[in-house]
Amino acid sequence: MRTAAGVGVGVFAGLACLALSGCSSVSAREDAAASAALRFEENLRGGQALLGCDGLAPGTREELEETAKSLCPPALEELELPSAGELRRVDVYGRQARVVLDSDTLFLSSFPDGWKVVAAGCEPQPEPELPYQCDLKSG
Repeated sequence: MRTAAGVGVGVFAGLACLALSGCSSVSAREDAAASAALRFEENLRGGQALLGCDGLAPGTREELEETAKSLCPPALEELELPSAGELRRVDVYGRQARVVLDSDTLFLSSFPDGWKVVAAGCEPQPEPELPYQCDLKSG
């Protein structure tokens, strides 16, 4: 027999799941973020800058084009981001993710159409309280 309190807790838990994670598991979100980051890197290494641009968050793409004063594909190629290598670590915090690769760290955000790169070519600064320094980022 269900009690009113039990139903309230169940409804609250369901709403919390929807609000916080879209009811997907952390590992599923980590896998999706890692996949998006690796696809972005593969597109760059494979000479597919146009597909790489499709993997960028809208604000990051706009900032890149504005700074380079050119369209995204040639601007992305000119950046010469580091060849990233193997996947080392993925950290997901809500709709944000950090994907650490051998030679690069990427930051991503979740959008309705999937994970998008908001920053790449990122290196941690020597002081722990300083943020990453990134070659590609949103303004």
